[in-house]
Amino acid sequence: MNIHTVVNRHTLAALLSAGLLWTSAASAGAARDASPLAGTWTLVAAEVQHPDGSHAPDYGTKPKGLLLIDGQGHYSLQIFKAERPAFRAADKAKGTPDEYKAAVMGSSTHYGTLRIEADRGVLVFHIEGASFPNWEGQEQRRQYQLKDGVLSYRVKARPNGDVPISVWRKID
Repeated sequence: MNIHTVVNRHTLAALLSAGLLWTSAASAGAARDASPLAGTWTLVAAEVQHPDGSHAPDYGTKPKGLLLIDGQGHYSLQIFKAERPAFRAADKAKGTPDEYKAAVMGSSTHYGTLRIEADRGVLVFHIEGASFPNWEGQEQRRQYQLKDGVLSYRVKARPNGDVPISVWRKID
């Protein structure tokens, strides 16, 4: 073994160690950023604000949902329209086009990691998986407010100008 091989191995080991330290530091930072939100949240409201300023239900009049956030900033979010019709068949692979549409349009689920940019009043969702596949791999920034155990945030406007608003209450 010559001196260049030894030096290259030590250099590679040093670079790998530095990378691991950087990754650990980044993960620790994300955990600190999300810690005020860690816990279990239940959905209070899911509505849209129309361009004219009026509001309407987005997932029916009694939406259901759960948001779980751990201390490291990992989250899982589910929102469902309570009035979704059951499929006639007992097999979800045998639904009708209308049943499939109602199931998809009556739910929103995604998971990933999140961090808080408190100085900007922004939640940053890094979406790893979603019921709407176009969101996978995206970073979504949402204006938020947190007061007295209630979290509310505004999602980016849809193409028609509607702005979804979600309101959650902490239950643990």
